[in-house]
Amino acid sequence: MEQIITASRSVKPSSPTPLASKTHKLSFLDQVAPPVYLTLIFFYENAQSQQHDEISRRLKQSLSEILTIFYPLAGTIKQNTFVDCNDSGANFAESRVHARLAHFTQNPKMEQLGKLIPAGFSSAADNPTLSVKTSYFDCGGVAVAVFFPHTIGDTSCFATFMNAWAAASRGEASRIIHPSFDLALRFPPRDIFVSGFRAGVTEEKIATRRLVFDKEKVESIRELEASRSEVKDPSRVEAVSAFLWRSFIRAHKQTGRGETETASFPTCHMVSMRRRAAPPVADRAFGNCFTLAPAVASGDGDEEDVLVSRLRAAIRGVDEDYVAAIGDGEFARAALDEMGRHFGWGNCVFTSWLRFPLYDVDFGWGKPVRVCPGTMPYMNLVILMDTPSGDGIEAWINVPHDQFFQFIQADYNMLLT
Repeated sequence: MEQIITASRSVKPSSPTPLASKTHKLSFLDQVAPPVYLTLIFFYENAQSQQHDEISRRLKQSLSEILTIFYPLAGTIKQNTFVDCNDSGANFAESRVHARLAHFTQNPKMEQLGKLIPAGFSSAADNPTLSVKTSYFDCGGVAVAVFFPHTIGDTSCFATFMNAWAAASRGEASRIIHPSFDLALRFPPRDIFVSGFRAGVTEEKIATRRLVFDKEKVESIRELEASRSEVKDPSRVEAVSAFLWRSFIRAHKQTGRGETETASFPTCHMVSMRRRAAPPVADRAFGNCFTLAPAVASGDGDEEDVLVSRLRAAIRGVDEDYVAAIGDGEFARAALDEMGRHFGWGNCVFTSWLRFPLYDVDFGWGKPVRVCPGTMPYMNLVILMDTPSGDGIEAWINVPHDQFFQFIQADYNMLLT
């Protein structure tokens, strides 16, 4: 597959950021967010056969317009305490790919997807805060890959931004959700968090593999988990997460280092705090508003049967009292220390991007036929996403090597028998 970079430029906001908004304070939840990028690739068939030059023009013009509303994304993160909203702009690269769209969408593999994402950014510390790369295929299809700084916002914010940008591209200003940037008032920044939370970030080589759970498989897993636990109504996320956690435990035992008979096998599940707060945090509030809910299994065969119960207890432990308490610096430090102990050998970490309106991102040439993540530098990370049909779950799984993944896949294959 040949790829030619045809253009690269900086896209600046169409209007300068007002002086009163030049400094965007990070909340302490932003400060402790992983200093990495969230990456998504949106694939479009371009059934109307719009010219690539016109697509590029509309994308850049609408990005310039939307950056006046989401102005911190055009600035520079400073000292993990604030964003200098200096209108430096977002990176925007274009490439021509001599391949067909189906090469990437029919059976997506991270090794191929990685060629479509913007290059040159390993952290979100001092680089441009937003980066975009458009790829144009021989068949006329288009891919839009976006690097979004986790320090500034979570996946909920990412989805809000993408749909706002798409609405601007379609000329539908009334559909743009205007964000508020005042989460630092609710969760004030803390000097003790200026170094960020880097637990789990690795430079080791990671293999990212994908498992697809269609609607029938998801229901089968829900029934399976309900039959082995006191939780008789597990959600889709709880059930699939418990199923994969159990598979991780077995894989760790098979490929483990050291004494595994007495080992514990921790997990963390990322949990949004927006609707768990009192009063709830508005959807338009821009910034990070999530925490990690830790749970532990001893690895004993009998205990594996209660994994969905452990997950539910951990997730439901993030209630309004937790959200209120985490505003205290000492409580937050203790919670982070606890989370940090769950990153390491024997762990797995889950994040669910289900139900985010990622498949609604229509720039004016149709909704995406597929949305895929880019790799994130976390070993044993599982990203749960909607399938293109909307009724199944795709699990994108970071593992040390293919042999490890084969143990997870063996459990998956048993669902087919």
